[in-house]
Formats: sequence, C-alpha cells, structure tokens
Amino acid sequence: MKNVPALALLALCIAGPALAAEAEPKVDIANEGGIRDKWMLADGAKLAAPAYPEGFANAQRDVCLALGYQINPDGTTSGYRVLKQWNSETAGDEPVDGFWNSFANAGADALRQWKFQKRPEVASAAPVFTVATLTWQTRKDTNPATLRAQCKIGDLVTYMRDVDHNLRGINGYDIERTARRREDRVQVFAGTPKNQPGIKP
Repeated sequence: MKNVPALALLALCIAGPALAAEAEPKVDIANEGGIRDKWMLADGAKLAAPAYPEGFANAQRDVCLALGYQINPDGTTSGYRVLKQWNSETAGDEPVDGFWNSFANAGADALRQWKFQKRPEVASAAPVFTVATLTWQTRKDTNPATLRAQCKIGDLVTYMRDVDHNLRGINGYDIERTARRREDRVQVFAGTPKNQPGIKP
C-alpha cells in the first residue's frame, strides 16, 4: 500500500463536482485485492453484488464501474467514488439521463453492505482507499472477463494521480451527498423532515 493525500483521492469522481481540500490527511492506497495483508471479510459477511437498476434492464446494456471506496478502522465502507465507467452501447458516455446516477447508487448500495475486519496478526489497521470493479451483465454472449477489463484499474495510485492532473476535465458525482438529499426528500414527503431547510428540489 502507498500513502497519498486522502482528499486528493476521495474528492475525485467521474460522476459529481470536483472538490477542493485544505487539510489533506494521509491514507493508504491499495489496488483491488491489495488489502489482503491487513484486512479480511468480517465473520459472516459476504460481498453483496449490486442489483441492476430498475428502468434500464430492458435495454440489455452490459455495464461496469470502477468504484473507489474507503475501508474505515471499524471495517465499514464509505467515501464511494466512481473512477471509471463503461456500457456496451455508448462506452463511457451516458446513454440516457440518470443512467450513471442509477448505477453509481446501485454500486454504493452494495458496498455499504460489505464489512471487513483486520487480520488477527495486525495490531491496528489504518483506513485504506481501494477500488472494486463492479459488473452488470445482461447478454449471454458477453465474456465476463472482457466486460470487467473495460473498467479494471491495475495501478490505482498512478490512475488517481493522472486523474488529479486532469481534474478540470472531470465531472464528479458525490454518491453519498446525493443519497442524503434523496433520504431527506423522502422524509419531508412523509412529514418527518430531518433537515428540511437544506433540502433541494
């Protein structure tokens, strides 16, 4: 694992506004599968797979996302960021409005269910930022490995640095912030606003 400024990473996403940071604490960076030296799945936990978003299944598009996320000291996940995206119809472009939004949220919903624990031989495990390659396959003739390769990031540190250098060209999407706004709207409609003054239509 390597250390890089956390907010130089976590503020980067292909799907929300680019965020600027003042203080930049250090976090470990690990390639996909590179957390095994310090982390393992929590007892009884499973790697939940993302559901195909309702409303898009009939078009039968194969989709993949490289979804960055942080493993926290308690083993929970947070800080979900779309780093790479692809679909079989329009590649990285959005085929219809709301498409990437829906898949990003489906991916984050799955990762929220992931739970890790430090390995017994590790005294204390620090937070780590890593990535999961998520796929949604609808076509029987699609090679799963080929689909996965469309979004696979081999060297996460180098990839994030390249993204950082080209930050002006990236459209970001903060999954967690959008999810909170969605939750607030639901509570307002139900008559139990959690933070009504800050709600946006």
